[in-house]
Amino acid sequence: MAEQTTSSIEIDATPAQVMAVIVDFESYPAWAQGMKAAEVVGRDAAGRADKVHFELEATPIRDSYTLAYTYAGDDVLRWTLAEGKMLRAMEGSYELAAVGARTEVTYQLSVDVAIPMIGLLRRKAEKVIIDTALKGLKKRVESLG
Repeated sequence: MAEQTTSSIEIDATPAQVMAVIVDFESYPAWAQGMKAAEVVGRDAAGRADKVHFELEATPIRDSYTLAYTYAGDDVLRWTLAEGKMLRAMEGSYELAAVGARTEVTYQLSVDVAIPMIGLLRRKAEKVIIDTALKGLKKRVESLG
């Protein structure tokens, strides 16, 4: 897949607290901008969500899609597009690192949509999606304190 867009943020919480919010997929509509619905449709042998269906309305993307998740230890969550209507491909990850009493969250994302979009606009859209998601995640985690 094409190059990924990456951004990071520090959150006043432990990596475990941050990951708990990230993997609480059903709560995404309460804090993730543009997310209308999220439903876990598959679980791995450890009982963790490994397939989640989303309904998204975030301009310019409005889509119904399913992501497949893989876990690398307790601090890395990766995903790929399993099924989408407008999205042709999506790869991303959250990587968490303890920084004292805080957690640095690095979000990587690469998206390919079915409509033609020049690379510069696609990367700008990815950056907006990432920054919005990181700010929403920070606000959600710190509000649960």
